[in-house]
Amino acid sequence: MDRLFCTLGALSAFVTVAAGAFGAHALRAKLPPEQLLVFETGARYQMYHALGLLAVSWAATRWTGRLPQLAGWLFVIGTVLFSGSLYLLSLTGATWLGAITPLGGVAFLAGWLCLAFSALWGSVR
Repeated sequence: MDRLFCTLGALSAFVTVAAGAFGAHALRAKLPPEQLLVFETGARYQMYHALGLLAVSWAATRWTGRLPQLAGWLFVIGTVLFSGSLYLLSLTGATWLGAITPLGGVAFLAGWLCLAFSALWGSVR
């Protein structure tokens, strides 16, 4: 599982850098500033959680139990829901996507709690 989360984290970071470059170069002239800010927020949080997946990868090698794995999957789900909805919202203007974004935020929060609890309660390998 540690290799999977390391791979997912690295790929997510790659996508984030590409999205950031796309936003800075291709979208700057096409989107109004408030929509560009929404896009950039999605990219910023995706990068935070790509790094979080790398932390989960390390934690999965250090502490036993399911909490590190749960944290990793919550980060993946959070990225799809939070960052994905912000990307689509900024690109399409479909405001109903704003209702999905908080679900991703909750997944992020739950993932960080799972990672913290795995550090507190996990047995050292």
